[in-house]
Amino acid sequence: MGKTSTIIYKGDLRTEATHTRSGVTITTDAPVDNQGKGECFSPTDLLATSLGACMITIMGIAAQTHGFNIDGTKIDVEKIMGTNPRRVVEVVIDLYFPHNNYTEKERKLIAAAANECPVAQSLHPDLKQTFRFHFPE
Repeated sequence: MGKTSTIIYKGDLRTEATHTRSGVTITTDAPVDNQGKGECFSPTDLLATSLGACMITIMGIAAQTHGFNIDGTKIDVEKIMGTNPRRVVEVVIDLYFPHNNYTEKERKLIAAAANECPVAQSLHPDLKQTFRFHFPE
């Protein structure tokens, strides 16, 4: 399978990660509360964002498989940090769906897919994952 990415430390608490297959790069910066400038995603921001991106991807796969779509769905991600040791203690994911026409079966498939995403399954059980599903009235 090979390597996933290559990361180079650029100095001043910044890194540049390059995705091996595509060549796409991501720059990280330490957050302002940990000696950085906060001008880019921090590594812990990427962890929380990865959970949201994984969830919506798996939900999209479930929707395609079952003949409906979630196009236009938006996710807001909130990362909550703790101390001793410094770590992410909770990720709150608010999911905003574009319409309210989902059947009860589709809503259950959406929720199941969110909980089954590989990132959610890979995180330590002590990290609280809060998912809130918002459908328009």
